[in-house]
Amino acid sequence: MKIEGRNSVYELLKTDKEIDKVMVARDLKDEAGKRLINLLKSRRIKIQSVDKFVIDKESESKRSQGFIAFVSDYKYFELDDILKSCEGKDGFIVILNEVMDPHNLGSIIRVCECAGVDGLIIGKDRCASVSDTVMRVSEGALNHLKVCRVTNINTVIDNLKDKGFWVYGAESDGGSMYDTDLTGNICLVIGGEDSGVKKLTKSKCDGIISIPMFGKVNSLNASVACGVAVYEAVRQRLAKCKK
Repeated sequence: MKIEGRNSVYELLKTDKEIDKVMVARDLKDEAGKRLINLLKSRRIKIQSVDKFVIDKESESKRSQGFIAFVSDYKYFELDDILKSCEGKDGFIVILNEVMDPHNLGSIIRVCECAGVDGLIIGKDRCASVSDTVMRVSEGALNHLKVCRVTNINTVIDNLKDKGFWVYGAESDGGSMYDTDLTGNICLVIGGEDSGVKKLTKSKCDGIISIPMFGKVNSLNASVACGVAVYEAVRQRLAKCKK
Protein backbone atom coordinates (compact mmCIF):
# COMPACT_ATOMS: atom_id res chain seq x y z
CA MET A 1 0.00 0.00 0.00
CA LYS A 2 1.22 3.50 -0.85
CA ILE A 3 0.80 6.39 1.56
CA GLU A 4 1.29 9.71 -0.17
CA GLY A 5 1.82 13.23 1.14
CA ARG A 6 3.75 14.76 4.00
CA ASN A 7 0.91 14.86 6.53
CA SER A 8 0.04 11.24 5.86
CA VAL A 9 3.66 10.14 6.27
CA TYR A 10 3.97 12.16 9.49
CA GLU A 11 0.86 10.44 10.88
CA LEU A 12 2.20 7.06 9.78
CA LEU A 13 5.33 7.66 11.87
CA LYS A 14 3.15 8.02 14.97
CA THR A 15 2.05 4.39 14.65
CA ASP A 16 3.86 1.08 15.03
CA LYS A 17 3.26 0.05 11.41
CA GLU A 18 6.26 -1.39 9.64
CA ILE A 19 7.42 0.85 6.79
CA ASP A 20 9.20 -0.90 3.92
CA LYS A 21 10.65 2.32 2.50
CA VAL A 22 9.87 5.96 1.77
CA MET A 23 10.42 7.29 -1.72
CA VAL A 24 11.55 10.91 -1.55
CA ALA A 25 11.95 13.40 -4.38
CA ARG A 26 15.59 14.36 -4.79
CA ASP A 27 16.71 17.92 -4.08
CA LEU A 28 13.84 18.98 -1.81
CA LYS A 29 14.87 22.37 -0.48
CA ASP A 30 12.04 23.53 1.77
CA GLU A 31 12.50 23.30 5.54
CA ALA A 32 9.38 21.15 6.14
CA GLY A 33 10.63 18.56 3.66
CA LYS A 34 14.08 18.53 5.23
CA ARG A 35 12.59 18.03 8.72
CA LEU A 36 10.60 15.03 7.55
CA ILE A 37 13.66 13.51 5.88
CA ASN A 38 15.69 13.97 9.09
CA LEU A 39 12.89 12.33 11.08
CA LEU A 40 12.89 9.35 8.71
CA LYS A 41 16.66 9.06 9.09
CA SER A 42 16.42 9.21 12.88
CA ARG A 43 13.96 6.29 12.77
CA ARG A 44 16.37 4.37 10.54
CA ILE A 45 13.70 4.05 7.84
CA LYS A 46 14.96 3.23 4.36
CA ILE A 47 14.84 6.31 2.11
CA GLN A 48 14.87 5.93 -1.66
CA SER A 49 15.91 9.22 -3.24
CA VAL A 50 14.61 9.58 -6.80
CA ASP A 51 14.16 12.26 -9.44
CA LYS A 52 10.89 14.20 -9.35
CA PHE A 53 9.60 12.63 -12.56
CA VAL A 54 9.99 9.17 -11.01
CA ILE A 55 7.94 10.01 -7.93
CA ASP A 56 5.35 11.78 -10.08
CA LYS A 57 5.01 8.62 -12.17
CA GLU A 58 4.66 6.46 -9.03
CA SER A 59 2.09 8.78 -7.43
CA GLU A 60 -1.58 7.93 -7.94
CA SER A 61 -2.90 11.12 -6.39
CA LYS A 62 -0.43 13.38 -8.21
CA ARG A 63 -0.19 15.26 -4.90
CA SER A 64 2.57 13.34 -3.17
CA GLN A 65 4.45 16.50 -2.11
CA GLY A 66 7.62 14.53 -2.78
CA PHE A 67 6.96 11.67 -0.32
CA ILE A 68 5.49 8.19 -0.86
CA ALA A 69 5.71 5.58 1.91
CA PHE A 70 5.31 1.88 1.16
CA VAL A 71 3.72 -0.29 3.84
CA SER A 72 2.02 -3.67 4.04
CA ASP A 73 -1.66 -3.86 3.11
CA TYR A 74 -4.07 -2.63 5.77
CA LYS A 75 -4.87 -5.13 8.50
CA TYR A 76 -8.48 -4.84 9.61
CA PHE A 77 -9.41 -5.00 13.30
CA GLU A 78 -11.87 -7.43 14.86
CA LEU A 79 -15.17 -6.30 16.39
CA ASP A 80 -13.81 -7.30 19.81
CA ASP A 81 -10.96 -4.82 19.35
CA ILE A 82 -13.46 -2.00 18.91
CA LEU A 83 -15.59 -3.15 21.83
CA LYS A 84 -12.49 -3.24 24.01
CA SER A 85 -11.90 0.43 23.16
CA CYS A 86 -15.40 1.18 24.50
CA GLU A 87 -14.79 -0.36 27.92
CA GLY A 88 -15.07 1.97 30.89
CA LYS A 89 -16.80 4.75 28.99
CA ASP A 90 -19.70 5.50 26.67
CA GLY A 91 -18.96 3.69 23.43
CA PHE A 92 -19.34 5.37 20.05
CA ILE A 93 -19.34 3.25 16.88
CA VAL A 94 -20.20 4.05 13.26
CA ILE A 95 -21.42 1.48 10.72
CA LEU A 96 -21.39 2.07 6.96
CA ASN A 97 -24.16 0.36 5.00
CA GLU A 98 -23.01 0.02 1.37
CA VAL A 99 -20.90 3.18 1.07
CA MET A 100 -19.21 2.44 -2.26
CA ASP A 101 -17.11 5.56 -2.97
CA PRO A 102 -13.54 5.31 -1.61
CA HIS A 103 -13.39 9.11 -1.35
CA ASN A 104 -16.44 9.06 0.93
CA LEU A 105 -14.90 6.26 2.98
CA GLY A 106 -11.66 8.22 3.39
CA SER A 107 -13.54 11.37 4.42
CA ILE A 108 -15.69 9.43 6.89
CA ILE A 109 -12.61 7.86 8.45
CA ARG A 110 -11.14 11.32 8.92
CA VAL A 111 -14.35 12.65 10.51
CA CYS A 112 -14.66 9.65 12.84
CA GLU A 113 -11.04 9.82 13.98
CA CYS A 114 -11.27 13.57 14.64
CA ALA A 115 -14.48 13.04 16.63
CA GLY A 116 -13.01 10.29 18.79
CA VAL A 117 -15.21 7.50 17.46
CA ASP A 118 -14.11 4.14 18.88
CA GLY A 119 -14.36 2.24 15.62
CA LEU A 120 -15.80 2.06 12.13
CA ILE A 121 -17.51 -1.07 10.78
CA ILE A 122 -17.86 -1.76 7.05
CA GLY A 123 -19.21 -4.69 5.07
CA LYS A 124 -17.10 -7.08 3.00
CA ASP A 125 -19.57 -6.89 0.13
CA ARG A 126 -20.94 -3.81 -1.63
CA CYS A 127 -18.74 -1.42 0.32
CA ALA A 128 -15.51 0.39 -0.46
CA SER A 129 -12.50 -1.22 1.20
CA VAL A 130 -9.31 0.32 2.51
CA SER A 131 -7.04 1.30 -0.39
CA ASP A 132 -4.32 3.78 -1.25
CA THR A 133 -7.02 6.29 -2.21
CA VAL A 134 -8.82 5.85 1.12
CA MET A 135 -5.57 6.30 3.02
CA ARG A 136 -4.73 9.45 1.06
CA VAL A 137 -8.18 11.02 1.50
CA SER A 138 -8.15 10.23 5.23
CA GLU A 139 -4.96 12.34 5.55
CA GLY A 140 -3.42 9.72 7.83
CA ALA A 141 -6.47 9.34 10.10
CA LEU A 142 -6.69 5.68 9.07
CA ASN A 143 -3.51 5.10 11.08
CA HIS A 144 -5.39 5.96 14.28
CA LEU A 145 -8.94 4.60 13.77
CA LYS A 146 -9.95 0.97 14.15
CA VAL A 147 -11.75 -0.25 11.01
CA CYS A 148 -13.49 -3.62 11.12
CA ARG A 149 -14.78 -5.42 8.01
CA VAL A 150 -17.60 -7.91 8.58
CA THR A 151 -19.62 -10.36 6.52
CA ASN A 152 -23.05 -9.39 7.85
CA ILE A 153 -23.83 -5.87 9.07
CA ASN A 154 -27.23 -6.89 10.46
CA THR A 155 -25.74 -9.61 12.65
CA VAL A 156 -23.28 -7.05 14.04
CA ILE A 157 -26.16 -4.68 14.85
CA ASP A 158 -27.91 -7.46 16.81
CA ASN A 159 -24.64 -8.15 18.63
CA LEU A 160 -24.16 -4.49 19.56
CA LYS A 161 -27.74 -4.19 20.82
CA ASP A 162 -27.18 -7.26 23.02
CA LYS A 163 -24.17 -5.46 24.49
CA GLY A 164 -26.19 -2.38 25.41
CA PHE A 165 -25.74 -0.15 22.39
CA TRP A 166 -28.55 1.97 20.96
CA VAL A 167 -28.42 1.83 17.18
CA TYR A 168 -29.66 4.75 15.06
CA GLY A 169 -29.90 4.84 11.29
CA ALA A 170 -29.35 8.19 9.58
CA GLU A 171 -32.10 8.57 6.97
CA SER A 172 -34.39 11.25 5.61
CA ASP A 173 -37.63 9.82 7.03
CA GLY A 174 -36.81 9.87 10.74
CA GLY A 175 -37.14 12.24 13.65
CA SER A 176 -34.78 15.20 14.02
CA MET A 177 -31.38 14.17 15.34
CA TYR A 178 -31.47 17.28 17.52
CA ASP A 179 -34.42 15.80 19.42
CA THR A 180 -32.76 12.40 19.88
CA ASP A 181 -30.58 11.45 22.84
CA LEU A 182 -27.23 10.46 21.33
CA THR A 183 -25.39 9.98 24.62
CA GLY A 184 -24.47 6.66 26.20
CA ASN A 185 -23.43 3.64 24.15
CA ILE A 186 -24.51 4.44 20.60
CA CYS A 187 -23.95 3.25 17.06
CA LEU A 188 -24.77 5.39 14.02
CA VAL A 189 -25.56 3.66 10.73
CA ILE A 190 -24.76 5.68 7.59
CA GLY A 191 -26.31 4.53 4.33
CA GLY A 192 -24.86 4.35 0.84
CA GLU A 193 -24.62 7.19 -1.65
CA ASP A 194 -27.68 6.16 -3.68
CA SER A 195 -29.65 3.61 -1.68
CA GLY A 196 -29.35 4.94 1.87
CA VAL A 197 -29.74 2.53 4.77
CA LYS A 198 -31.13 -0.76 3.46
CA LYS A 199 -34.64 -1.81 4.48
CA LEU A 200 -33.65 -4.79 6.62
CA THR A 201 -30.89 -2.81 8.32
CA LYS A 202 -33.35 0.01 9.10
CA SER A 203 -35.68 -2.52 10.73
CA LYS A 204 -32.82 -3.57 13.03
CA CYS A 205 -32.20 -0.01 14.24
CA ASP A 206 -33.69 1.30 17.49
CA GLY A 207 -34.57 4.53 15.73
CA ILE A 208 -34.14 6.56 12.57
CA ILE A 209 -32.72 10.07 12.85
CA SER A 210 -32.68 12.80 10.22
CA ILE A 211 -30.82 16.02 9.53
CA PRO A 212 -33.36 18.85 9.09
CA MET A 213 -33.32 20.15 5.50
CA PHE A 214 -34.39 23.65 4.53
CA GLY A 215 -33.21 23.92 0.92
CA LYS A 216 -34.54 22.54 -2.34
CA VAL A 217 -32.11 19.58 -2.37
CA ASN A 218 -33.22 16.93 0.12
CA SER A 219 -30.04 14.89 0.62
CA LEU A 220 -26.40 15.26 1.60
CA ASN A 221 -23.25 13.47 0.52
CA ALA A 222 -22.66 10.39 2.73
CA SER A 223 -19.48 11.78 4.28
CA VAL A 224 -21.09 15.17 4.97
CA ALA A 225 -24.16 13.53 6.54
CA CYS A 226 -21.88 11.38 8.67
CA GLY A 227 -19.97 14.45 9.83
CA VAL A 228 -23.12 16.31 10.83
CA ALA A 229 -24.55 13.32 12.72
CA VAL A 230 -21.29 12.38 14.42
CA TYR A 231 -20.65 15.90 15.67
CA GLU A 232 -24.20 16.30 16.96
CA ALA A 233 -23.48 13.22 19.06
CA VAL A 234 -20.18 14.77 20.17
CA ARG A 235 -21.98 18.01 21.12
CA GLN A 236 -24.54 16.15 23.23
CA ARG A 237 -21.92 14.02 24.94
CA LEU A 238 -19.78 17.04 25.84
CA ALA A 239 -22.85 18.86 27.17
CA LYS A 240 -23.71 15.86 29.35
CA CYS A 241 -20.18 15.79 30.79
CA LYS A 242 -20.48 19.44 31.85
CA LYS A 243 -23.67 18.85 33.86
